[in-house]
Amino acid sequence: MTGPARHPRPEFRPESRPEPRPHSRPRPLSHPVPRPAPPRPVRATVPTPLPDPRSPYNNRTGPGQKPGQRPVQRSGQERRQGPRQEPRQGPGQEPRHEPGLPLDTEKLLAARLHAVKVRPYLASALFALHVVEDRSVPTMAVDAHWRCYVSPGFVARMPVEELAGAWVHEVSHLLRDHHGRGERYAREREEYGPGRRLRRNIAADFEINDDIYGDGLPRPTGAVLPSLLGMPEGLLMEEYLRRSSMSGLTGDLAWLDCGSGADGQVRPWELGPDGAHGLSRQQRDAVRFRVAEGIRGRPGDAPEGWRRWADVAFQPPQPWRRLLGSAIRSAATGPGVGENHSYRRPSRRSAGVPGVLLPGLRRTPPRVCVVIDTSGSVSDAELGSALLEVAAISRAVGGRRDLVSVISCDAAAGIAVPLCRAGNVELIGGGGTDLRSGFARALRSRPRPDVIVALTDGQTPWPTAPPPCRTVVGLFPRPTLATDEEEPAYIPDTPPSWAHVVTIN
Repeated sequence: MTGPARHPRPEFRPESRPEPRPHSRPRPLSHPVPRPAPPRPVRATVPTPLPDPRSPYNNRTGPGQKPGQRPVQRSGQERRQGPRQEPRQGPGQEPRHEPGLPLDTEKLLAARLHAVKVRPYLASALFALHVVEDRSVPTMAVDAHWRCYVSPGFVARMPVEELAGAWVHEVSHLLRDHHGRGERYAREREEYGPGRRLRRNIAADFEINDDIYGDGLPRPTGAVLPSLLGMPEGLLMEEYLRRSSMSGLTGDLAWLDCGSGADGQVRPWELGPDGAHGLSRQQRDAVRFRVAEGIRGRPGDAPEGWRRWADVAFQPPQPWRRLLGSAIRSAATGPGVGENHSYRRPSRRSAGVPGVLLPGLRRTPPRVCVVIDTSGSVSDAELGSALLEVAAISRAVGGRRDLVSVISCDAAAGIAVPLCRAGNVELIGGGGTDLRSGFARALRSRPRPDVIVALTDGQTPWPTAPPPCRTVVGLFPRPTLATDEEEPAYIPDTPPSWAHVVTIN
C-alpha cells in the first residue's frame, strides 16, 4: 500500500554571516543621534474607593468629616488632645489655597495715596517704604530696614480705605522704633520665642491703634485695642507689657504678625540687612526727623500721641546724669581750680635766682559746695534725685566726701554741712525761693569752694555778679510761663550766662 509521496524536510542551516575584516573600524555616522530623555517621574495616585453602604464608618461622622468618609487613624496623644482645630485667620488674612493670585499694585498704591491725603504729616515715611510681594506674609508686615511685605490676597479683599489704615499702621511701627525697643526689651528680660514675640507685637499695636484711626481712616473689624484687656489708652509699649501678660489674647490673635519692625524678631521671609532697597540708619533717622518736623510745624493736624512722639524725636532726651558729671569734672579740673603756691616743694626756677627761695605751685583736690533748692515748688521726688546727685558729685571729685558740702536753701540758706559728717543729709525748707542767699552762704564758708553746684527748678532770682568760682546749675524742667497766684505777671528769670546749665529730666 502506497501513500502520497513525502517531500524531504529541508535541512535548517543558520545564515552564514561574513566574517569581519581584520582591523576594521565602525563607520562614522553622518549626523549625531540625539540621546533619549529620561522618563519623567509620575506620582502614583491611589483612587479613593467609594464608601461601602454596609460599612459601619458610613454612618459615623466626626468634627469636620463628611458622611461616608472613613475617619483618619489618630495616635493616642492626639485623641487625648481632642479634635483638631484649623488655624484662625485674622481680618483680611489670605487663605493658603490662593497661590496664583496676582498683586493688585494699582489698588495698593491708591491706598497709600489715600493715606497721604488724610495723614499728610506721614507722607515722607509712607513714600520711603519699599513694597515687597510675598505670599507667605499673613497680611502686611515691615522689617527694620523699611521694607513693606504685602500679601496679594490681603490686598484683594481689603477696601481701599482700610488698606490705607494698614499703611499707616505699619509705618507707625517704624517711626516709633518698635523694632529697637522690642529687641531691647527681649534682651533685658531674656524673653524669646513665638509667644513672647506675639506679646510684644500686641503691646506695640496697643500703642498705635488708640489714636491712628478716624478722620478718613475707618477702624477695621478686629483691630487690636487696649480695651480688650480693660487697660487705658495713651500708654507706651513697655507700659502695656509691664501691666499685663496678655495671656487671654495670644490664642485669639495667633494670626497677628507685623514683622520684625513691630517686635524686633527677624522673620524667615525678610530680606535682612544685605537685601535690596533697604534704608541705612542715617536714612531712617532722616525720615523720622522730617516727619517730626512736619508734625511740629502743623500741631493741630496730629493727635496727641503723635505730637508727644514728635517732641521726643525732634529733641531726644540726653543723658543728663552724664552731662552733669562731665560739667562738674570739667569745672573741678579747669585751670586755676585748686592751685596754690606752697614752700613745701620749692620751685625749680629758684636755681636761676641765687639766694631766693621761690614757692612751688601745687594742685589740691577741688572743694565743691552743693546748693539744693528746698522751696515748696520742688517736689519730694526731685529732692530725692538731688540727693542722689550729691553722691555722684562726690565720686566725680575722686571720692573725697570731705571736700563736698551741702546747703539747703529756700528763702534763706541753711548751714553748709560737710558730706562726710552727715550720714543722712537733712534738707530743711518748704517756703519761697531765693538762691542768692545760698550762693552768699557758700562763698562765706571756709575754706572757700572751688565749684558751686546749684540744683533748682529755676524759679528764683539769681546773683547779679558771677561768683569768683566756677558754677554748674542742674535745672529741674518747668513750663516756660509759670503762674503765680499772688503775682500772675511774674515770669522767672533764666539762669545766667556765666553758669553751665544742665537740664535734669
